[in-house]
Amino acid sequence: MNRKNIPLLLMLTAGAVTCIITYVKKYPVHTQLIALFAVLVIFYVLGSALVWTVGYFEKQNEEKRGEEGEVIEKDSENTGTEGKEEENSEQEAAEGQS
Repeated sequence: MNRKNIPLLLMLTAGAVTCIITYVKKYPVHTQLIALFAVLVIFYVLGSALVWTVGYFEKQNEEKRGEEGEVIEKDSENTGTEGKEEENSEQEAAEGQS
C-alpha cells in the first residue's frame, strides 16, 4: 500500500465514524460539523506522524543494510583481486614457456 495514502484513509475513516455517531445521537448540525472538523484535523496529524515514524525506521534499516552490504562488497573485492593475480601469474608463466 502506498504510504502517502495512510493519513487520508485514517482521516476519512474517523470522519465517517464521527458522522454516524453524531447523527445517531441526534446532535445539532452545527455541533456535528465542529466535531467532524476537529476529528479530521486530529486524525490527519496522527496519520502523518505515523507515516513519518515508519519512514524514519525504514531509513534506519536501510542504513544498517548498507553498512552490512559495504562489508560484503569489500570481501568480494578482495577475492576478485586475488583471482586476477592468479590469472596474471598463469599468463606470465605461459608466455615464459613460449
